[in-house]
Amino acid sequence: MPRAKTKGRVVLEEVSSRALRNNPLHDPHVRTLPVYLPPGYDESERRYPVIFVLAGFLGSGRMLLNYNHYTEPLDARLDRLIVSGRMKPCIVAMPDAFTSYGGSQYINSRGTGRYADYLAKDLVKHVDRRFRTLPSARHRAVAGKSSGGYGALVHGMLFPDVFGAVASHAGDTCFEYVYLPDFPKACTAIGKAGGIDGWWRQFRRAPKKTSSHYLVLNILAMSAAYSPGKGGELDLPFDLETGAMREAVWQRWLAFDPVRMLERGYKALRGMRLVFLDGGDKDEWNLHIGARVFVARARELGVKVVHEEFSDGHMEIQYRYDVSLPLVARAIS
Repeated sequence: MPRAKTKGRVVLEEVSSRALRNNPLHDPHVRTLPVYLPPGYDESERRYPVIFVLAGFLGSGRMLLNYNHYTEPLDARLDRLIVSGRMKPCIVAMPDAFTSYGGSQYINSRGTGRYADYLAKDLVKHVDRRFRTLPSARHRAVAGKSSGGYGALVHGMLFPDVFGAVASHAGDTCFEYVYLPDFPKACTAIGKAGGIDGWWRQFRRAPKKTSSHYLVLNILAMSAAYSPGKGGELDLPFDLETGAMREAVWQRWLAFDPVRMLERGYKALRGMRLVFLDGGDKDEWNLHIGARVFVARARELGVKVVHEEFSDGHMEIQYRYDVSLPLVARAIS
């Protein structure tokens, strides 16, 4: 009897996206999509459920496969979970939604492009066409960490006809806690650079990008996603001269807060086969608090949520996929 295969394989697909063609930042509309095929895929005619795993801010799908001596890349993690029997076999796709600002939040925006359509339409269709999937929402899930966790929650609410389960690790929720504390720092840094254009020149010239650089870049990226001007230009939620909040712009940001989106999207989440959220109790962006607020309101609205809080911060928490992915795979299998 032949031995069972103990490793899956990763296929790198080139996807030409209709949604990203002619995007406002002139970022590539042809993207590489890593797709993990589980052990046994090539030896059978079986069809498989699909999980889309979304990278966080500054990340892309291929980064999930980075080799590290002390942290498993996602494909090795999937091999171990599936071969050990802890996780049911699934196809796993790892989208690239990177932008010139560092990330898209996986939403449609005049400032960055149609990244929600790119994921929920272009990539889903491509994976279903190219691989032996179970092509229905009940057999398709979306998961991610940080901005990827945000994308998972948002897509669960906006596209219940596409995704049937969601898992969010430290996803951006409760915007007052995650973004507001960084506004004064971003305002100061941009002002010292002489404005946004001056800051960009400094950023591009810097031989080493620091955490201070990325703090500002994150605020610019979120402005591009949540509050683009009519022509796609940045519309910041604070006044660059005084630092005063621009309430109308801030309200546009809040409209994209998953906590607020629940008031419209809770019915979609009620129909999910799994809604999973977690956060580390030392999260540097207070996202464990955001998860608590989201979960409490979701449960009030009748959404069944699996919620976990663990002892850690925001960074290097890929090990939490050992918890969520087996639950997701079971829910959609």
